[in-house]
Amino acid sequence: MEFEGLPEGCIADILSRTTPIDACRLSMVSKLFHSAADSDAVWERFLPSDYHSIISQCLLPNYPSKKALYLALSDHPVILDEGKKSFQLEKKSGKKCYMLAARALTIIWGGTDQYWKWLTHPDSRFLEVAKLRAVCWLEIRGVLKTLTLSPDTQYAAYFVFKMINARGFENICVELSVNFDGDHGSSKNVCLDPIEGSPNERGVAAGLQRPIVRSDGWLEIEMGELSNIGLEDEVQMSVMEVKNGQWKSGLFVEGIEVRPKYEN
Repeated sequence: MEFEGLPEGCIADILSRTTPIDACRLSMVSKLFHSAADSDAVWERFLPSDYHSIISQCLLPNYPSKKALYLALSDHPVILDEGKKSFQLEKKSGKKCYMLAARALTIIWGGTDQYWKWLTHPDSRFLEVAKLRAVCWLEIRGVLKTLTLSPDTQYAAYFVFKMINARGFENICVELSVNFDGDHGSSKNVCLDPIEGSPNERGVAAGLQRPIVRSDGWLEIEMGELSNIGLEDEVQMSVMEVKNGQWKSGLFVEGIEVRPKYEN
């Protein structure tokens, strides 16, 4: 193989211009490629350029290599901003993923015990989640600066939640929207109730998108897409149900996650 005659540093430089998943595959070619693919020079390029600033906000052990740090950041989210945000790398690409905790969101009447309660949940990555006690006006908003995301990347926002003894969400429309700096952006009607009723019970929610179960046990539903082209924009995301007038309860809010989206 012609590459075998190259110095290890040169091979490492070539591998660093691929992707994490390609580097792992190519590490199986030979011992020389394996050594080059595991080098800090390669995995330093796969880490975000501002990773020092990110990891300085949390307590992390001293990992023996940049590859070990990369894998740790992709396997487990780290908590930032005093527990109001989590950060994680997408393992196959190294793209940034963020989740805004419920405490980072603007929840109408979220500070009133009569309507919302803040509590711990064993499945949550955050210290607190928001439990909906009873509201007829559901309004949740989150804001994220696009410069914190990986550039030139197609992202999607996801509402992450649970339904426990929930009422008032059966087959009603909830509006989800993703906008840039107040522009119209995109919005859509969905049903947060994961259980689809019989044809006679579906009502206005017939055929609407419903949530799916995540690997961590929470439900999620896509809110909309956003493209980060390196501009200093502010993406505004919302979950709204203010028209039905029906009292709702039993919604547990984990947060809003923004992560890369690829075509199927």
